[in-house]
Amino acid sequence: MASVNIDSLFVFFGWVGAISFILAYFLLSINKLTANSLIYQILNVIGGLCLTLNALNLNDAPALITNAVWMFIGLFATLKIIRDKVQAKNT
Repeated sequence: MASVNIDSLFVFFGWVGAISFILAYFLLSINKLTANSLIYQILNVIGGLCLTLNALNLNDAPALITNAVWMFIGLFATLKIIRDKVQAKNT
């Protein structure tokens, strides 16, 4: 079994994060998703998490903070969307 270089793993996280952000923004821009879409917010959370991990590995504080904040905004929005759907279902 081949061992995975830890730096390669963080590069992989970086690419997954970048692709998630680009995909989310593209789908929003062509009106396939809205900002209130659960999928849009989950893509932002995944992108923020992956790019935060990549920035942590690179000791890149500005990127780490920016992506961590982005991730938490997406997480907050995700939880709000879920809460709103549950409340609407219960009314």
